[in-house]
Amino acid sequence: MSDSAQRPSVLFVCVHNAGRSQMAAAFLTHLADEKVEVRSAGSAPAATVNPAVVEAMREVGIDITAETPKILTAEAVRASDVVITMGCGDTCPVFPGKRYLDWQLEDPAGQGVDAVRPIRDEIERRIHDLVSDLVG
Repeated sequence: MSDSAQRPSVLFVCVHNAGRSQMAAAFLTHLADEKVEVRSAGSAPAATVNPAVVEAMREVGIDITAETPKILTAEAVRASDVVITMGCGDTCPVFPGKRYLDWQLEDPAGQGVDAVRPIRDEIERRIHDLVSDLVG
């Protein structure tokens, strides 16, 4: 476990850190109630979070307007107990002792809010399962 109060630490990674990983991080932050340390990053971060993603999350009461895409670093991976990739291919560095999961999810890039909603809902379902697994 990470050193910060022995909370498990989760890193969500996608290419642009503008959609899937932002939604996953927001849901985990919202649902884990500070019992999990949450990070997100992208292998080639976009300039801003996808506006359709921001709107889709607003619809479920989660405000991510202040979030910005961040570059994936080896330090972020090293500091995390669980690394969840979402279509970033082989760009995520692999370190022994980490738990890696790959979530196959449609990329919301370039899509409207109607197309983002089912992706959001699938991410939320997976996050509920993850929270149960990590904090009981």
